[in-house]
Amino acid sequence: MTHLLLQLGTIVLLLAVPMLAPINPVHAAEAKKPAWQLEWENVLAAAKKEGQVAIYISGYEEILPEFQKEYPEIKVVPTTGRGSQIGQKLLAERRAEKFLADVISAGGVTTYQQLFPAKVFDPIKPALLLPEITDTSKWYLGKHHYSDPENQYIFNYVATATYGSISYNTKLVNPKDFKSYWDLLAPRWKGKIISRDIRVAGAGSGNARLFYYLPDVGPSFIRKLYGEMDVTLFRDYRQGTDWLAVGKAAICFFCEADVSKAQGLPVDTFGPGVFKEGAGLVTQFGTLGLVNRAPHPNAAKVFINWLLSRNGQMTLQKIMSPT
Repeated sequence: MTHLLLQLGTIVLLLAVPMLAPINPVHAAEAKKPAWQLEWENVLAAAKKEGQVAIYISGYEEILPEFQKEYPEIKVVPTTGRGSQIGQKLLAERRAEKFLADVISAGGVTTYQQLFPAKVFDPIKPALLLPEITDTSKWYLGKHHYSDPENQYIFNYVATATYGSISYNTKLVNPKDFKSYWDLLAPRWKGKIISRDIRVAGAGSGNARLFYYLPDVGPSFIRKLYGEMDVTLFRDYRQGTDWLAVGKAAICFFCEADVSKAQGLPVDTFGPGVFKEGAGLVTQFGTLGLVNRAPHPNAAKVFINWLLSRNGQMTLQKIMSPT
């Protein structure tokens, strides 16, 4: 009997071991997950609790419905418009102690010249969680690209070839007459050129840098354009394009002629291969910043990682280049 009890006791003790130190299959699975995945899952869960993300965006707002489809639990609250406009809005809100924005996507003039000096950004590097983003070998030239000197606040996620964004009236200009940017400054065009004012934030100042840095163009081109060609300046894009369409000017620097051309107006833009000096790469609207004191910091991280992921980048490419 004693032997039986001992045997039974042994059985009871062995059976009791799992009760005293249970192996939880959930915890075991969690332990096998890489650190980035655990952090991503925590951020995603927190973002769903936050319930929304306030995105200030200029130029690429058509991607937002695609993000909303993928993350229906996170409501997108967009603020759209020209970069300078949404930048001014964000700064005005912060002066009024209203911290409403989570993330901003806009041109580099807005993020770097307008917002970066106001110290509105948190470092974006710690928000990059997905391996396909953090692996720099998957990016152009094998590295992440930033607009700010510290290389941590303003992430550049677009590189677009630009030829200076120069448009013309098709009734007054034959594009075949131009082989060089310098041909735009021929005496025949004096007094017939308009330009967006490059002294204010916007696409014009960004494109002007192209001329400044192109080796065979440079600062002397800019000095001659604005100092000797009797250029008429405008700040409203629509006004400039209207002037070009009605023939008030023959050539426009930094107009937005695409919409007017689609409407059948006599305007077009100089494209690839026209100017022998070549093209430059610009971020266009493709810079991204994580706003500090954000009301929905986790949702901001989810949007940032979605946008910079392969899925987000392919979505952007399909929407912006449907053909």
